[in-house]
Amino acid sequence: MALPALFPLRLALFLLISATACYAQDPDSSTKKTPKIKVLPVPAFGHTPETGTYVGAVCLFTLDFYRDTLTRTSNAKLEFNYTWRKQVILEAGWNYFSREEKWYTQGTLQYSKFPDYYYGIGATTSDAAQVLYQSNRMVADVNLLKNINRKFFIGPRLRYINYYALSYDTTDNYHAELVDANIVGGGFTALKDTRNNLLNPAAGTYLELTNTYNGSAGVPVYSKLLADARGYKTLWPNVVIAGRFLNEFTFGNPPFYDYSLIGGDKKVRGFYFGRFRDKNLSTLQAEVRFKVVWRFGAAVFGGISKLYPSFDKLSLNDIKPNYGAGIRFVIDRKQNINLRFDYALASDGQDGFYVSFGESF
Repeated sequence: MALPALFPLRLALFLLISATACYAQDPDSSTKKTPKIKVLPVPAFGHTPETGTYVGAVCLFTLDFYRDTLTRTSNAKLEFNYTWRKQVILEAGWNYFSREEKWYTQGTLQYSKFPDYYYGIGATTSDAAQVLYQSNRMVADVNLLKNINRKFFIGPRLRYINYYALSYDTTDNYHAELVDANIVGGGFTALKDTRNNLLNPAAGTYLELTNTYNGSAGVPVYSKLLADARGYKTLWPNVVIAGRFLNEFTFGNPPFYDYSLIGGDKKVRGFYFGRFRDKNLSTLQAEVRFKVVWRFGAAVFGGISKLYPSFDKLSLNDIKPNYGAGIRFVIDRKQNINLRFDYALASDGQDGFYVSFGESF
């Protein structure tokens, strides 16, 4: 899955020119009053293992309604992408604080029409088990959290996932679990979030514990437990170190698409998203981010991940490493928001190039 020669450089140059042109009217002058809603439209263009090359558009909204020292800047994102593999992806997401952060809501809504590869369950599945399947997907994941004390939030969560119109050619490989299924889930989220900036944190911690019970007609109830710990520290001016220890545990038998996965832009960059999946996942990721010159910065990152079916089968075998580097362009100096370009390599010869607003974690 190697990228064409000079592809990342050409892509980065194209997007930096586009982003600078879109934002040229905002010189970040202290004499200019900051709008309550700021819109950053940027063309999207990238290459990931699961999509191949994609094009589209992304619009980031930064929301600063209250302008007080107790309320962090909220944000929302709307993104559309079309891939060379004829995949269609439409996604909206948000992180919103009420005044003085008394309430916090976060969520994602997504629709996609997605030809995809499936290899079965487990960390050692063979490439020979690959099957190409078609499906339409609808995903909704929403949290509504109350600030109990000192940025400690707790509240209910709802999730809905529907894979429908699923089909594949059974003459190559047969996977009985590849069938239409939809789930409805409910549970709670407890969150301690002291990050100084949601999109580009340089200090603070993020500690999340989520428990969700899921099921629907034809899908027996199963539960998912997530523990996500992140920390950020500025070591010296313009150098930030970030770390993440993420654990996902599944109790019961979920549909094939609701197993823990590695890959993608937000979780273990470099892997094909869904190439490996199992009931449980533990991953440790670290990243160093630093300023280079003017609005440009850079980052290096890496980590190790482990997928396993049960705790009694947890071992040091089949550890999945990933590593990479990227460049950063500060598109909004006042809110300290980066446009990010990352190239990641992973075991099994996989790689990916990712473009996004904000950091991966």
